[in-house]
Amino acid sequence: MFETLAALFFAHILADYVLQTERMVMTKHRPLTLLTHTAAVYATAGLALGSLDWWIAVLAALHLLIDIGKTLWVKNHDDGAKPHLMDQCAHLITIAVIAASAPDLWGNGIWAAKTTAWAPQAMLLIAGAIYTTRAGGFAVGKLMGPFAAGAPAESLPAGGMMIGQLERGLIYLMFIAGLPAGIGFLIAAKSILRFDAASKNAKAEYVIIGTLASFSWAIAISILTLAINNGLNGAPLLEIMPRTP
Repeated sequence: MFETLAALFFAHILADYVLQTERMVMTKHRPLTLLTHTAAVYATAGLALGSLDWWIAVLAALHLLIDIGKTLWVKNHDDGAKPHLMDQCAHLITIAVIAASAPDLWGNGIWAAKTTAWAPQAMLLIAGAIYTTRAGGFAVGKLMGPFAAGAPAESLPAGGMMIGQLERGLIYLMFIAGLPAGIGFLIAAKSILRFDAASKNAKAEYVIIGTLASFSWAIAISILTLAINNGLNGAPLLEIMPRTP
């Protein structure tokens, strides 16, 4: 099951955050764009699993329905963090249900016999890294959109975005390396470096909210990735640090 889950997770990240361009996101209300994206979902899942099982068509169809639902929500309500998070949660739940319903999708695919046992783990770790850094930037950006007026003036173009990606990447690496305690030092370091901006009342709340949102996303996705990785290794799912002998 966990091999299938890792492959489907990898395919989802490729379809949503690597192959989906900004133009596609902006024109998601157009049927052609939705169908193109759905085709990418089907193709990436098929390639990741090395299979064209009918479950992959089910996954693509459900992905399309979820995206249509999000598009309708955005049209009638808003395009903030809420629909974005609901969309991603729905996709992840769909992937988990399909992996549980058809756990042998990976085992019956062509890659299972032609690749090494660590192939699902490699796909998982790559997907986790992209989801933590790149996807986290979109999620935090959606959350912080309404507060943009309080954004600190940046000395570098897109400096805040780059800092966010780096800090989320470091948190992910710390979790994967079994060193989650290092996150405390990262928080302290950023607090010192951002002290000037955070000490100004007009900008303090913006910096604090953005930092907490970025850290929360990185920690949540890192724990999710570790749980799947533990499943691949036969360890307890919520074991964050390796056991000492």
